[in-house]
Amino acid sequence: MKKKEKARVLFVSQEITPYLDESPMSSIGRHLPQGIQERGREIRTFMPRFGIINERRNQLHEVIRLSGMNLIIEGNDHPLIIKVASIQSARMQVYFIDNQEYFERKYALTDKKGEHYSDNDERAIFFCRGVIETVKKLGWAPHVVHLQGWMTSLIAMYLKKSFKDNPLFVDTKIVYSVYDDEFKNPLHKDFSRKLMHEGIEKSDLEYYKNPTYVNIQKQAIDLADGIIKGSAKLHPDIEKHIKKSGKLVLEHISGDDYVDAYSEFYDAVMEQEVVELVD
Repeated sequence: MKKKEKARVLFVSQEITPYLDESPMSSIGRHLPQGIQERGREIRTFMPRFGIINERRNQLHEVIRLSGMNLIIEGNDHPLIIKVASIQSARMQVYFIDNQEYFERKYALTDKKGEHYSDNDERAIFFCRGVIETVKKLGWAPHVVHLQGWMTSLIAMYLKKSFKDNPLFVDTKIVYSVYDDEFKNPLHKDFSRKLMHEGIEKSDLEYYKNPTYVNIQKQAIDLADGIIKGSAKLHPDIEKHIKKSGKLVLEHISGDDYVDAYSEFYDAVMEQEVVELVD
């Protein structure tokens, strides 16, 4: 495969502007997919359909053929709704994972007092599983899955454990962008139990038994094939873990001139596969 011409990239971001306020993460979420697409790659982009997103202004509409599935968390059925919007100037589409119970709120990850929602653990589980199930329905096999933000990080575990033998994902490489999107308090104490899924062993969930921000990031780093430092300054324990991991790392790039570096990093991560097979 000529990777530069035909590589398929699944890009999953916690934030994308103009749907959420501009931040370093949301800005990359908006401009990176466009840049990667313009470099001849096929890309699909996903984010959560937070309630703060104005559907009418941004012209979101439901994709009926992809919706209609229920995801079970803690024994409860949660309807999976898929919406899509187009950024005309970029000639790109963004898919949104939606569910009334989890996302129909006036804020994204925190309430009006700035406190993180108590069910952010289940919201992350639903979002990550929703992305995977949607890609399965699309029948679209990504060569690279690029994850941005802690809320996307569980996709790495599900792909490496639950779906490692699925033909769509058997050759998929994972790139994880680490940001300074830290939250103060650990997620729900039963997080590791809620995460249990076919193919996941209890031993795979050690970090999640104490689901602090740092531990969630460490798990994602361990499962990823390449790490991008999305922020100039990261938690010191995470910096140490990245260094110790021995993974391919792309250092933080300030400014807007990052698309070529990210594109080349995708190639380096995919080339790992060839080296491993040769060895």
